[in-house]
Amino acid sequence: MPLVANFLDTNILVYAFSEGPKAEVAQALMAEPFVLSVQALNEFANVGRKKLKLSWERIEEAIDDLSSVASAIVVLDKQATKAALKLVGRYNLAFYDALMLAAALKANCGRYYSEDLQHGLLIDGKLTAINPFR
Repeated sequence: MPLVANFLDTNILVYAFSEGPKAEVAQALMAEPFVLSVQALNEFANVGRKKLKLSWERIEEAIDDLSSVASAIVVLDKQATKAALKLVGRYNLAFYDALMLAAALKANCGRYYSEDLQHGLLIDGKLTAINPFR
């Protein structure tokens, strides 16, 4: 199966709902086909409330908007958790970063956009971490 779409980490979503140069980059990424995970939506809700000071109603609207434009939303399951545990050991990652990467691999994405991982890191020969703010 060919690699498809970009996978967006939570920080891309947060910047897309902010202002400034990073917001423009994040919004441009969202203009292309992209995949999210349920984890990213959950983290966005948390950060949206704590850091962006969004109302719960605005967060719900944002999640509806993100869900409607995403090519797919990956649901996490036991297989994703087990895959993440393997990635943690293989690449020395934090568990929740590895869980997001496992979701991207499950969705067959070729690019993982985040500012949290080493730019250019190749995961399992299939998924490349890209820091779009570099």
